[in-house]
Amino acid sequence: MTSAASSASSLPYTTAALPTIALVGHPNVGKSVLFHRLTGTYVNVSNYPGTTVEVARAPARFDRTHSLLDTPGVLALPSRSDDERATVRALLNETIKVVVQVGDAKNLRRTLNLTSLLAELGVPMAMALNMTDEAQARGVTVDTAALANALAIPVVATVATGGSGVGTLTDALSGARVPAALLKYDDELETHIDQLARQIETHTPHPVLAARGLAILLLGGDSEVAHWIAQQPGHAAIDAALATRLPPGTGRDTLPARLARERSRAAEALARTVSQQALGKDRTLSLLTGQLAVHRIWGWPLLLVVLYLVYLFVGDFGAGTLVGLLEEDFFGEILNPAVTALVQAHVTVPWLADLLVGDYGLWTMGMTYALALILPIVTTFFLAFGILEDSGYFTRLSVIANRMFAAIGLNGRAVLPMVLGLGCVTMATLTTRILHTPRERLITTFLMALAIPCSAQLGVVLGLLGGISFGATLIWVVSMVVILLATGWLAGKLVSGRRVPLLTELPPMRMPLIGNVLKKTGGRLKWYLMEVIPLFLIGTLIMFVLDRTGALPWLIEAGKPLVTGWLGLPPEASAAFVMGFLRRDFGATGLFALESQLSMVQAVVGMVTITLFVPCIASVMMIVKEQGLRTTALMLAMIMPTAFLVGGLLNHTLRLFF
Repeated sequence: MTSAASSASSLPYTTAALPTIALVGHPNVGKSVLFHRLTGTYVNVSNYPGTTVEVARAPARFDRTHSLLDTPGVLALPSRSDDERATVRALLNETIKVVVQVGDAKNLRRTLNLTSLLAELGVPMAMALNMTDEAQARGVTVDTAALANALAIPVVATVATGGSGVGTLTDALSGARVPAALLKYDDELETHIDQLARQIETHTPHPVLAARGLAILLLGGDSEVAHWIAQQPGHAAIDAALATRLPPGTGRDTLPARLARERSRAAEALARTVSQQALGKDRTLSLLTGQLAVHRIWGWPLLLVVLYLVYLFVGDFGAGTLVGLLEEDFFGEILNPAVTALVQAHVTVPWLADLLVGDYGLWTMGMTYALALILPIVTTFFLAFGILEDSGYFTRLSVIANRMFAAIGLNGRAVLPMVLGLGCVTMATLTTRILHTPRERLITTFLMALAIPCSAQLGVVLGLLGGISFGATLIWVVSMVVILLATGWLAGKLVSGRRVPLLTELPPMRMPLIGNVLKKTGGRLKWYLMEVIPLFLIGTLIMFVLDRTGALPWLIEAGKPLVTGWLGLPPEASAAFVMGFLRRDFGATGLFALESQLSMVQAVVGMVTITLFVPCIASVMMIVKEQGLRTTALMLAMIMPTAFLVGGLLNHTLRLFF
């Protein structure tokens, strides 16, 4: 397991050999919360679609002889996105004993649409009809007994966030049964389904899944099922049978569209018979707030208010107050002097003492900046981010940003990693996994590496430019936005592939649950401490080696002609760019220290260039992990010249007016 969002991934892989209970459902229906309730293992859950990108596994708390699988949310089946393909892959390759469909009580029609296809797979099922509290608040009531009778499986009303109904669900799992089919397709479709199912059953029978379900997925164009069949010895006969299927059709008459349309009709019919909507209850405050957040006019002022509040909490309180208390008062005046004295008293080898507590010491630079500078900032950002995502706002942010992102070949979902990148680009690089295609992940990662400043760097930039003038700050902001859009547009043209339209479910706006927010923050901080701190120490070690070998002073001296000539900065600024290799905010801090020597033009040019400069060592290593060494090298080869090209052009342009 490689899921960075899940502590379950650290569990012994031997749980894979246990009979499996798979949680399956749409995004944002509470699968991961229910997984935590059933296993005691926390998975990073969010109130926006796509958080659980990989499959998480853990032993069941109520029965240690079984393992639970928390699969990615699926908008629909057959699979189209990476999330959906991962879920189908799990169904194909795991020894599934029971499927627990986690449904949304507020939207029973959508839930039953997925049920109609899962029922065809022939696996015993139970349904956890979740978020019944929110359904009741909207005036939606579901007759679970009638639904259970219609489906011939246990149906349990749950509120996973509060634990309601979870015990009943675990008891009901022993009664899981293969569901009754919700529909029969039209005669022509049924003929082709039956023919293909017979070929699958004869030539490549699946040990768990029913041939009929596989045939429907295959006719619907599911690439994972097609790949699985292609690996089986009897695939030739199935390929021949598939070649004689119905004509593919066009528009609404394509084969997948016809299959989906009939499932939707059956789901709608059953939902109407077992649920009711109270008149007037569908106009709740949460719905009205949610509609305001995506309004084409009023959504933008609301966004500005939200971003300003986040800035006050992260940029002012986190990067200002907390960093001051930790870095300056505690580390600077108490802890670091004590550690330095201890090392110097007991470590007699000079270079080793210097490695630990020198200018580029593992403690004095690596741990100090990781714990005293970055940790307070990312903690406040994680808290703010957790509140916004648990409230349901972030999905709406992706909706209002969708039109702007269309200009750079992306959809609005890419705004989520970019907003997270304002806290920490390293972690945000990991969250690009929520994007559907490798093309989207590549472009978004490149744009974040180039033009998204982390909160630490952003605080330094605003501190310097804001102290000079509002105009200097405005020039920096406009420059970054123009570069982001222009570079994104160019990348969208050069990177092969097509833009994926935004297709997302809007969860209800609600008051964030403090327990959820704290759990998510704790999980992310654990990731930070375990994944990022080692990268900080490696980066510090690199700087130490460069300094001890004389390469660092040489790099500083070699960079002076470019820095002083093309960028028009003082010679001392050359050191800031070398420091930028370790962390961009280190470089920005180096320029900040030269504040008294910088004119307004020099300050703007310096901050634009250092913002566009190479991402920190930690981010580079994370990009290598996600995109590979070759792609990372190509990114850096484009980012560095771009930073200096833009900086120099801006320098010469501004000097015409100032």
